[in-house]
This record gives sequence, C-alpha cells and structure tokens, in this order.
Amino acid sequence: MQSTPRIAIVTGAARGIGASIAKRLASDGHAVAVLDLDEAACAATVDAIIEAGGRAVAVGANVADEASVSGAIEQVVARLGAPTILVNNAGIIRDNMLFKMTVDDWDSVMNVHLRGAFLMSRAVQSHMVGEGWGRIVNLSSTSALGNRGQANYAAAKAGLQGLTKTLAIELGKFGVTVNAIAPGFIETDMLVATAERMGVSFEDFLTGAAAQIPVGRTGKPEDIAHAASFFASEGAGFVSGQVLYVAGGPTS
Repeated sequence: MQSTPRIAIVTGAARGIGASIAKRLASDGHAVAVLDLDEAACAATVDAIIEAGGRAVAVGANVADEASVSGAIEQVVARLGAPTILVNNAGIIRDNMLFKMTVDDWDSVMNVHLRGAFLMSRAVQSHMVGEGWGRIVNLSSTSALGNRGQANYAAAKAGLQGLTKTLAIELGKFGVTVNAIAPGFIETDMLVATAERMGVSFEDFLTGAAAQIPVGRTGKPEDIAHAASFFASEGAGFVSGQVLYVAGGPTS
C-alpha cells in the first residue's frame, strides 16, 4: 500500500544509519529534513535523495540544546511543512570502563541520546497531534541490555526504551505511535572507533562478530532503515510501544 506523503525528520542523518533511514523514507515518498550537528555535513545525504527524485533539506541543530531544537523545527515547518514522522537517531559514544569514565563522558552521551530524543519528541508532537497522525521512532541498541565499557551508552539506550513506551501511552489517543529499534552489530563509523579502541583491525572485528551472529553476517545500515520504514508506515498504526531488536538473532 502506497503511503501518504509526509514530512519526516531524521536526526544524526549526515551519515551511517541516519543517512540510510533518511534515504529510505525519501524513497517511500516522504519529504525529509536531514538534521545533524553540522548542516554542511548533511549535503551528501540531501544530494543523494534529490538525485533519486526525492525532497530533502539540510538542517543544522544540536539536539541536546532546547533553543537549537526549537529553531530547527521552525525551519522544517517553514521549508517543508508540519513534520509528522520523527526518527531520533542522533548519537555519540564515549566508551570507557566505569573507573575511567568522566562526568563529561557520561553527560555528553546522555544529553545527545536521551535529552535529545526528549527535546525533539516534545517539539514535534504538537504538529503530530494537530494532524491527528504521527510516527516517532527511537534508536535504542542491544547495548541497552548491558555492555562492558558502555555504562553511559547502555543507560541512555535503556532510557530510550522507557521513553518510547511512555510516549506510546501518552500519545496513542492522538493517532501517534512510538516505537524503538534496537540495532545489534551494524557496520558504521562508530564501530570503526570501537575496533580502534579495542586494538583490532576493523576487518577482524567484523569477522569475529559475524561468527557469533546466527544469520552469519553483520548488519548494514539498510537493515535498520527497513525497520524504520515499517514503523513510519500507515500500516504500522496498531504497533506502538514496541522495541524491535534488529540483531541477526535472538537477544537476551
């Protein structure tokens, strides 16, 4: 079933998973605001969407800053229209063991992932409620179940699951669904940094991970984009408050 064209915002969409989701939503027929900290960095994603026949604009914003978020939403409304699809993907890592983790390591990760999703969702929900239709998709992670060296990241991603379920309860009566995707091992720049921190080559890192995944391969950003496309669709209107683990096998 062809979806009604909507206005979508994807945060952290300059590269990686966010860029893949933005391109997929554009291919689904939606106009997409490609949002990232550096507006110029969004150019490649925007250009790819436009070259494929879609509509997209680049928007620079710090999702952890209330004024910046407000300004970004105003810009999206002025340039594209009222947003009714929001994908909270923006994220950073500051991995370290607890005894070496600084307060700044903790605050930076919590602010971008959790505060950012809160501020963006709060700013956009009024447009969704006004339209009587909305889709919020939050990017969690299998790390929400606990992961060595990621106390900050794991806590933020677990918090996003709680936020997802609560917003699903609050916004459901207004025609707004809220779901989360929890990626497993996905090939992104973040994983390159993780491999470097562990002192192994990225190729060996991928090979070792694939051997532990039931489907026998590591994930691609497109795997997450497929899930986001479903949650953003009209056909997913009776699915809300869910956490979908996209990890190539069962999680515990």
